[in-house]
Amino acid sequence: MIYTLLREQFIPASLEEVWNFFSTPRNLNRMTPPDMAFRFVSGGDEPMYPGQLIQYRIALFPGVRVPWLTQITHVEPGRLFVDEQRIGPYRLWIHEHRFQRVERGVLMTDHVTYALPFSPVGDLLHPLLVRPRLEAIFNYRRQMVAELFGAGTQKAETPAHPAGQSDTIPEKI
Repeated sequence: MIYTLLREQFIPASLEEVWNFFSTPRNLNRMTPPDMAFRFVSGGDEPMYPGQLIQYRIALFPGVRVPWLTQITHVEPGRLFVDEQRIGPYRLWIHEHRFQRVERGVLMTDHVTYALPFSPVGDLLHPLLVRPRLEAIFNYRRQMVAELFGAGTQKAETPAHPAGQSDTIPEKI
């Protein structure tokens, strides 16, 4: 199965400030829960560009650390970037980050498309372990964005979803 995760968050800051923060690979460490023991190995020191490879290690569970290699596949400065897992814990991981200037700030949208290894066992574990963990990671990220930028004090609306709320869509393909 292929799953998706969709999150939107209003950030009361300029598009330039938001873009500069999120398009700097080293800032990913600030957005990752401490229990994941996130550590850069290589590729995070340069400004983001298409084709960039970023290697890091994460803890899936206490004592279980795995490598993760992502490639930045698309960059449209001030608008979007896409990272795709090349080596890591998922069978498929494509994370699209979009930034849209709205009244009094920026609407940030994360759209993740992912699939688990070890099907059908991985799919059985999805609702029990994987999905709750992903939700917790993105909830932590939402909190950190709020602390860094003061997000959550104002809301912006889009026709499809109220900003500041999450929308999760499991999809079978």
